[in-house]
Order: sequence, then C-alpha cells, then structure tokens
Amino acid sequence: MIAPRIRTATLAVTLAASAFALAACGAKSDASTSAADGGKGGKSPATATSAKDAGGMDALIAAAKKEGTLNAIAIPRDWANYGALIDGFTKKYGIKVAVENPDGSSADEINAVKTRKGQGRAPDVLDLGSSFAQSAGDQGLTAPYKVEGFDKIPAAQKDAQGRWFNDYGGYVSIGCDAKRVKVCPTTFADLLKPEYKGQVALNGNPTKSGSAFAGVYAASLANGGSLDDIQPGLDFFAKLKKAGNYNPVESTPATVEKGETPISIDWDYLNAGYADQFKGKGLDWKTAVPTDGVYAQYYSQAVNKDAPHPAAARLWQEYLYSAEGQNLWLKGYARPALMPAMDKDGTLDKTAAGKLPQVSGTPTFPTEAQNTKAKTVLANGWAKAISG
Repeated sequence: MIAPRIRTATLAVTLAASAFALAACGAKSDASTSAADGGKGGKSPATATSAKDAGGMDALIAAAKKEGTLNAIAIPRDWANYGALIDGFTKKYGIKVAVENPDGSSADEINAVKTRKGQGRAPDVLDLGSSFAQSAGDQGLTAPYKVEGFDKIPAAQKDAQGRWFNDYGGYVSIGCDAKRVKVCPTTFADLLKPEYKGQVALNGNPTKSGSAFAGVYAASLANGGSLDDIQPGLDFFAKLKKAGNYNPVESTPATVEKGETPISIDWDYLNAGYADQFKGKGLDWKTAVPTDGVYAQYYSQAVNKDAPHPAAARLWQEYLYSAEGQNLWLKGYARPALMPAMDKDGTLDKTAAGKLPQVSGTPTFPTEAQNTKAKTVLANGWAKAISG
C-alpha cells in the first residue's frame, strides 16, 4: 500500500495557505467564525484527529476550500486509477490537485516530508508501501487522523492511533507482453528459463519501492522463504542475474509500451491496468498471479504531521475512504481496504469487483517487525545480489 510507477506508492498532497501556517504554529482565532479553526467550536485542522474534531464535515470542507490546492507527490494518474480519484476530488470540492514527481518512490515521499518541513510545497499526505508507512509513523512524521470509516478498516491494516491506515492493495503478479514473448511465464520458477534472457524487470529498487520490495518478498515465498525470512528472495534475484534474465530497467508504463520491459513483476492491479491501457497500441499484456509465490499487500495513507494545508489533507483522506473513492480504486483493479464492509452494506461496485484477477486462498501480511527485518536484509544485500 499495492504498482507501475517506479514507486512505491505515494500520495502526497501539498497546499499553501498562510492561515494554516499560523494554525499549525498554535495561533488561535475565534473558533465560531474562523474556518481555519474548524468552525462550530472545532479544533484547527492541523490538530484535528477526525472530521468531528474539526467541527464536522461542513467545517472541514469550508477550510479545505479556503486553502484551494492539494499538492500531491508520487501518484501517477495511471496507478490504481488515481487519475479518476484526482478528477473526482477536484470536481466535488473545487480543490486543485497538483502532482509532483508522479513516478517517485515511498522513500522519495518520506525524504520530501523531512527536507521540506515548514515549506509550503511540503507534501500534505502520503501514499506509502506499508513498511514505509509504519516507519514514518514510528519516526513521528505522520499525524493521527481517523476518517469516518476508520472503524471498518480491519485492525491488522491500521495503526490504532490513525498515524497510517491501509487504502488499497493487490497481489504480486507477473505481467507479460504476449506479442514479444512466445510463452508467458506464470511462476517464479519459470522466470529462470533461458528463453527469458534480459526480459524480467521489477517496478523500482526494492530498497526504495514498495512494489519492488513486495516482488522480492513473493520470490522468497516461492523459494522456501517466509515472512520472517526474505533472504531466499535475494538469492533468487541473484540467480536471475547470473542466468542473464534480470533486466535492470525499472518498469513503468513507458518502458512497457516501448517493449523495454516485456516481463514485469508488479502488482496485479497495475499489470491488469496495462492490458486495458495498451490494448490498442500493439501490446497483448497478460497477467498471472504466480502460484508458487502468493504475496498480497496494501499501500497505506497518512497525513504529514506538518502538512502546510492540513484541512485539504484531511478532506482528501475522507474522500478516498468514501464509497465513491473506494469504488474508483476498485475500477482500477485495486482492492480497497473497505471492500469487505462495502460488500456487506451494498455500496460495493459489483461489476468492477468481478473484473479483479482471480486468486485463491486468504493472504497473510507481514508484521511491522517482519517488515523492518526484511528492509534491513534488503538494504544490506540487494546491491550485492544483482551485481554478479
């Protein structure tokens, strides 16, 4: 939280408003008349932990509209249907969303939060790979905030304080251009075959990218590893490199369209989206969830603790977790965090849900401790694994 941008996932949003700069510094104004302080006796959006805390949705909307802009980072329009989400948010609230560095990684997002603290162009919100979201929360970079549907998010998919919570996810898959590859691989074992020389790519560097990180985890599960042991995944990519099959080009929509990455290990929602995106451009893109390495994960949302536009940041979260927002992710082949609850209450888009890649079994997710351990192993061994 689970894609083709070099990313890792990220949602970063930034706004510029002097009224909120004052509010973030603790300045007070008449709560009954100031939208910046939430209205109706609500708190300043900069410290509000829920819409109710900010004086209610009407007050939050008014404050966000006053800011007028949401600056986002690392959310490509063709990633999990973010283009439709951005357009929907702007149409609904009249707030402009400016996206910076759309192909950035989770690491880039966190770095932007740290290096731009106090600046109007700092990201307001983040869309991070789960391990990166947990790390950001532990570092005190994200603010506690609970959207209206927070209680419906499974306990294992959120921080109890609301410093991060899962948004959408999917399964690691193998995408393949069937017009360039005679027989598309469907398992990690297949990827070692000599006919795939120089063709197998990841969506980014796994030490920085959530999707690539997941790809190595899935490879580990396919080769005798576990959520406690990602090393077999590194060993697999070392073998892939030695066989000449590993392609160091980081796959993106552009590299897929050009044929530079004919086989891409990536989230199923991204690979499935390519099939639609490039249908009329000479590609026959196939997607398979490898049966020998079934790994699922979600990306996570978080509000920058020092967001320059705290009201718009929080309103963006409310939109993403509304039925409208969740169904827009679903239309992009991503599985929204509230999908089980929406299926139960009848708000789920059944047509979109029926188009998801089929996977059997119930996924398990790594704990924060397992993610931290895996990240350390990757940081220490990835460069060596692919240097041979």
